[in-house]
Amino acid sequence: ERSGSTINPILTAIPTKLAPPTFNRTNKFTAGFQAIVDAYGVGNYREINPAPFTIITFPFLFAVMFGDCGHGTVMLGFALWMISNEKSLLAQKSDNEIWNIFFSGRYLILLMSIFSIYTGFIYNDCFSKSLNIFGSSWRVRPMYNNGVWTDKIVHDNGLLQLNPKEAGVYSGNPYPFGIDPIWNVANNKLTFLNSYKMKMSVIMGIVHMVFGVILSLFNYIYFKQTADVVLRFIPEMIFIVSLFGYLVFMIIFKWCRYNVNNAQSAPSILIHFINMFLFSYNDPTNPPLYEHQQKVQTFLVIFALIAIPWMLLIQPFILRAKHQKAQSRLVSSGLSESPTGDIEVQIIDSNHSEKTNQEVDSGGGHGGHDHEEFNFGDICVHQAIHTIEYCLGCISNTASYLRLWALSLAHAQLSEVLWTLLFSQGFQMSGWAGLAGIFVLFAVFAALTIAILLIMEGLSAFLHALRLHWVEFQNKFYSGSGSPFAPFSFKTIIERTEE
Repeated sequence: ERSGSTINPILTAIPTKLAPPTFNRTNKFTAGFQAIVDAYGVGNYREINPAPFTIITFPFLFAVMFGDCGHGTVMLGFALWMISNEKSLLAQKSDNEIWNIFFSGRYLILLMSIFSIYTGFIYNDCFSKSLNIFGSSWRVRPMYNNGVWTDKIVHDNGLLQLNPKEAGVYSGNPYPFGIDPIWNVANNKLTFLNSYKMKMSVIMGIVHMVFGVILSLFNYIYFKQTADVVLRFIPEMIFIVSLFGYLVFMIIFKWCRYNVNNAQSAPSILIHFINMFLFSYNDPTNPPLYEHQQKVQTFLVIFALIAIPWMLLIQPFILRAKHQKAQSRLVSSGLSESPTGDIEVQIIDSNHSEKTNQEVDSGGGHGGHDHEEFNFGDICVHQAIHTIEYCLGCISNTASYLRLWALSLAHAQLSEVLWTLLFSQGFQMSGWAGLAGIFVLFAVFAALTIAILLIMEGLSAFLHALRLHWVEFQNKFYSGSGSPFAPFSFKTIIERTEE
């Protein structure tokens, strides 16, 4: 009508029971993040879309494993070059598949590089060297004056361990942002950073998983699945917060309570967490972390154990009661049964058509399938699988987030190896040979940095961040079993026919 055509438009509505396709509107910035989510699976119709959250969490988790402000700056330059020349690069229409992948993810690379610079400043790591921007809070001279260090020890060891108990060594004011640069020349650098990064990875992982469970609540509320809110979301939150949320509390509490003066008496969090499940509290080598710890931990374990049968047993019986009630109502109204003797049930309220929960679990609540026969045994098995998968998954997924620590450690050590065994050798040569050696070694250092640390390590960190989102985060709320919206197009039909 708007085009002024004299031919009346014809619209034919074809009734169907198929689930509607899913369409997520994107632009050139968000397309890369949506592609990451769609590679796992296209969301069901009106299911919550993880892509908006992935825009922040994906680059950040990547940067935790790739924390180096020097490498991040190089990556940032590459991303800005692609973005500033995107019109000319688009016009070239390259057939190189690898280049097209990099170019289509240029905004993803941009955010990953910015976050890498940020975490690089937190780790105080720039091409394996520290930046002393604000001035270290440590003072070496008091240890030398007190006889703790001697010229021979300094000459033999090179790297020394600082003792904060020595008077005047530590000013008492922490480094304003990130890790103090003195750790770069301390021989206990790895001991300190490993503990710091490992606990940080556990905290980030548990927060990320709890956020995924919270997002499932929005799905249940939108689709008016009140039973799933009570019988799934609440026990899932109780289980993960009572056990792993408590682990985060113990880590932060230990950080706040113990310092250099009482560090020797600090208990082991890991042993406390294991003893929590064994109800063992008589370990003389591992004192309590706080008062009334036994009562709190016993309550939390019992509360978490109650959540398991809550998830496992109640929902199948409620579904069977609903089915029997609907069946008796249909029989009393004179409706016939199906050929198999089972009546196909669809529970309808005033606002939303909701299928039986067997169909909801398989995606029916998020878009719908055709009717399925009610089978109590199948529902019990399905509920048992879901419960076991969630409970064991909370343990394995928490351990899986330790890859944040492992990849960060590997990246830092590879960077240090390239600097120590390669580029720094040029500074030990003198004369014209040293000048030529620095040029040659820098070229090799730059090539290996780009090939190993930027491309190989960057790809490794990218894939691990991808896995953390697909397996650990999205499986808490996202089914991804929908179909993408494909608009009718004569051009597409002709191209497929020709192919």
